[in-house]
Amino acid sequence: MKPTLALLLSALALTSAVSAADLVPLVTELPKPMLVGTPVAIKVDNLESAPAADAPFLVPKTAQNLALKRPVTSSDPAPLLGDYDLITDGDKDAAEGSYVEMAKGTQWVQIDLGKTAEINAVYVWHFHSQQRVYLGMVVQISDDPDFISGITVIYNNDTKNLSGRGAGKDKSYIETNKGRLLDAKGAKGRYVRLYSNGNSANSANHYTEVEVWGTPTP
Repeated sequence: MKPTLALLLSALALTSAVSAADLVPLVTELPKPMLVGTPVAIKVDNLESAPAADAPFLVPKTAQNLALKRPVTSSDPAPLLGDYDLITDGDKDAAEGSYVEMAKGTQWVQIDLGKTAEINAVYVWHFHSQQRVYLGMVVQISDDPDFISGITVIYNNDTKNLSGRGAGKDKSYIETNKGRLLDAKGAKGRYVRLYSNGNSANSANHYTEVEVWGTPTP
């Protein structure tokens, strides 16, 4: 091996080792399970057969929940239940008073992180005291508050394009108290927007909590 190539490979290995040393498991507090009622069979296209086994999701040591206490706006100006600040208040409980219920049809909520950040993960809790799947679910990141340009899609289970953001192929999942961690892969943006179009139990849209894990850019 030529000396120059050997030095390059050594440098890359050292960089990888340093990067790995700077990563830590993402840890967040989970709410208590609170399932009520008799579970019913859920028939939804492209539904995962079983949740993936819990495994550590690594983020930089600098990562934090940038969504906590940040302002939330929505396509629905007057939710049926709750206020939008519940979505970023840190309370993930399934009880009434901890979640927002919005009108039927395609609706979105949007979190303003305050400044552009490198985002590692978006953690989502919908209504989770009953087994259900949220439909037309699309999660996007952008520096454009109107989400017209510069959009990164990190999740899309909308196989039928119910939400009008393009058909997606991601697996749908059944809500639990564990929420769902979505890998943002370091996407950069100031705003996070989440779409849905009803759920497998009824036509309403709900959000309990959204966390956005990342690091503000300099």
